[in-house]
Amino acid sequence: REYEAKILMLEKAAADSANKAKSDFLADMSHEIRTPINAVLGMNEMILRESKDDQILEYSSNIKSAGNTLLSIINNILDFSKIEDGKMSLVPVEFDFAELISGLVNSISERARSKKLGFLVDIDESVPSKLYGDDVRISQVIMNLLTNAVKYTKEGFIDFRVSCINKNDECSLVISVEDSGRGIKPEDISKLFNKFERNEEDKNTTIEGAGLGLAITKKLVEMMGGKIIVQSVYGSGSKFTIYIQQ
Repeated sequence: REYEAKILMLEKAAADSANKAKSDFLADMSHEIRTPINAVLGMNEMILRESKDDQILEYSSNIKSAGNTLLSIINNILDFSKIEDGKMSLVPVEFDFAELISGLVNSISERARSKKLGFLVDIDESVPSKLYGDDVRISQVIMNLLTNAVKYTKEGFIDFRVSCINKNDECSLVISVEDSGRGIKPEDISKLFNKFERNEEDKNTTIEGAGLGLAITKKLVEMMGGKIIVQSVYGSGSKFTIYIQQ
């Protein structure tokens, strides 16, 4: 038994080492790739500003969309590498919550409109206008949930709600994103937050991404001392609810 235990320890150490090497490689490659992509997007912006040819502008717009998607994937890989290496830190500041929400809503509204989805927004009056926390990471987790909702919903609606339970100097934010998308099978819910994994891969051939968005969302929420809950009915839609103290 002692011999078997040593073998298991060695195998685990080898697996951990291989995983770290993979994460380091992805992080290094992502850094290297981001520089030329930014250069391409920068030059493409000049084409969008200066060209008068409609066909060229359409090509250029497609380049911008694909480039931003690629940049988003790379940034996700870098974020996840930082989290796994323990290098991701929170930076709490006082911020304007209404302003943060307004920016997110404006960004998602256009995406929802392009797919002819209803986008319902309900921000309860109990939410303070000023909060103290990491606004960048809160914005990131909300954007991940909203983007996923739009991405996986072909028709129907996205329902975005925020409320708050205020006690003394703390605000318990309750953020929910519900959609009328395809939903998630019960046996797949436990896999949702696994890195580099997307459910029903064979049906998602048109979905872009590296399968890191929800994994990063869960890690960031937990870093902020919060939790995330998933409710879903396969074929009818899903609801993600985040609880975060501010």
